[in-house]
Amino acid sequence: MKNRPFNIVMLLNANPQWLALSREERSQFVKKDLHPIFDHLSDRLDLKFYDSEYFHSSFSDYLIIQTYELDAYQTFIELLRDTKVYSVPFFEVKEIIIGIENQFEVFDEQFKKGVA
Repeated sequence: MKNRPFNIVMLLNANPQWLALSREERSQFVKKDLHPIFDHLSDRLDLKFYDSEYFHSSFSDYLIIQTYELDAYQTFIELLRDTKVYSVPFFEVKEIIIGIENQFEVFDEQFKKGVA
């Protein structure tokens, strides 16, 4: 059976240190500090960023990360930890949710074969 990608939802909340920056300072930080990380892993991770402060009170932003390689995700987190995202911190990681779409189908197939 074909491997299925891991889908990772990372719920974040912007901290006052991030919000205190001007919009230009935020843009420069993303360009200078984060884009190199995104570019470095772009062949192994698909990253999508969403704003949610308008719709949810517990988190302001979230990422959806898709990868076939969990070590690429680990590298992403380790590189983020070396930035002000974690060190100031600009954002608090509220929750990380990892799943595989319809993974029960793989189990069912293995179960029928007596492998599971």
